[in-house]
Amino acid sequence: MPLKDVFLLFLLWCAGLAAAMQFAKVAVPFAHIQEIYPHYDNELGWLLSLISLVGAVLGIVGGALVGGFGAKRVLLSGLLLGAAMSFWQASLPSFAIMLSSRVLEGLAHLAIVVAAPTLMAQLASDRYRGLVMTIWGTFFGVAFVLVAWLGAPLLAHGGLPLLFIVHGGVLIFIAMPLAAGLPGDLADHSRSPGFGLDHVLRQHAKAYRSPFISAPGIGWLFYTFTFVSLLTILPQLVPQDTRAWLSGVMPMVSIVSSLLLVPLLLQFTTGINIVILGLGGGMLIVLSTALGINLVIIGIVLFAVLGLTQGATFAAIPQLNSTVEARALSYGVMAQTGNLGNLVGTPVLLAVLGFGGQTMMFVAAASAYAMAIFAHILLARRRRETW
Repeated sequence: MPLKDVFLLFLLWCAGLAAAMQFAKVAVPFAHIQEIYPHYDNELGWLLSLISLVGAVLGIVGGALVGGFGAKRVLLSGLLLGAAMSFWQASLPSFAIMLSSRVLEGLAHLAIVVAAPTLMAQLASDRYRGLVMTIWGTFFGVAFVLVAWLGAPLLAHGGLPLLFIVHGGVLIFIAMPLAAGLPGDLADHSRSPGFGLDHVLRQHAKAYRSPFISAPGIGWLFYTFTFVSLLTILPQLVPQDTRAWLSGVMPMVSIVSSLLLVPLLLQFTTGINIVILGLGGGMLIVLSTALGINLVIIGIVLFAVLGLTQGATFAAIPQLNSTVEARALSYGVMAQTGNLGNLVGTPVLLAVLGFGGQTMMFVAAASAYAMAIFAHILLARRRRETW
């Protein structure tokens, strides 16, 4: 690939990092936020979940926007809106206004995570597209590691305002070269859509009826249902002196396995088959807890195997969908189902843990993986019938 395209692909991945930091900049310094809003303990969780809620409700609308107005326009709009929200939040406004800013930030987040991978799939050559989309799939975990690493000195020097200002500056810094470097024809290939309720419902029907557009996102629902929840719960079930270490290692092994194994496996099979392999491995690993295997080992091996599903899901979208519009809708479905999984996964598994203990929680996680595999098998059968 030309060096310019490689640089643009890197910038698009950085845009994904900046979008994931919209979660991390609240999750990582959550204790600081509690100090700033001490009278809102029960409501503080909404500062995190509102972004997921926006994505869960409007994910496919984001895909329709990309298909109608062009990925470049939607991406730049998302980056600039996100920057404006970070600068606004740096003033530490009242809690109600902060919540409102997070809703708008959810729109910015959705625009970025749908438009950026659509552009990456367009820019990457056929030979490297699987690798490029696998790398894109690491953006969430890498962003949390970066905020945990770089956020501490920023918080020490200037508190939350400095962290938010730096995040806003990063978004603008990424937007400028993308605005200049992305070719205009990537943004102007289709007509603008209408956005009445009928149009939105038609887009949902089109996306979910298609076994090509919907398949990656449907499997993603069950993956995200367990990923963040187990990343949160598992460290609480191991000895206290290993909790922090395990919390950092699990997402890292997921990223490493995704980057090392998925591109290799894509030389021999499809992204969907690799997704199923990861889900099947995850199911066996969580059920093996019944054998009394140490939960630290379970956590590390589980997240290494789930890295297959993480990277291969993103790689599967351009494999299954050849047009820009179909890919954008498919990323919209992933945004919708992924945010829904993040939104409900942790409270549901915590409730199961409280009601039935560890065994029932792991059975619930294994059941989610089994349902994802079953869904992928049914959708593959529908694709064969369509062909």
